[in-house]
Amino acid sequence: MDDRHARHRRGNRDRRRRPAEGFRAPTTERFDRLVDEAVRGLPPGLLAYLDGVRLAVAEVPPPDPLGQGDEVLLGRYEPASPTRSRDHTDRLVLFRRPLEARARDRHDLVALVRHTVVTEIAVRFGLSDEQLGDLGW
Repeated sequence: MDDRHARHRRGNRDRRRRPAEGFRAPTTERFDRLVDEAVRGLPPGLLAYLDGVRLAVAEVPPPDPLGQGDEVLLGRYEPASPTRSRDHTDRLVLFRRPLEARARDRHDLVALVRHTVVTEIAVRFGLSDEQLGDLGW
């Protein structure tokens, strides 16, 4: 079977449909540099929300424990937890493979990472679109 993920049977509007192509950073270090570039390009008002937040990169998101989510996560904001070992800072985790699968080129990947970071900040801190605009987004 040429397409073991059955992409050919999914409609074009299906959110689970992954593009067969995408932009893949050659190494994890290059991907980390793209993330740094994306974050440096954020407006100063939004950068203030990242103070005390550790950026992390994981290859793929964890499976949905309830099995109800059809969409693939691009990132997740994890507040500090007393159960996490010695690390009492908030984390923003970006998932490399889903981001790369959606990007067409390097610039698209940087824009997608930037958008994911802003989205996770907005969700975590309850920022509206108007407030994001006031912060320079």
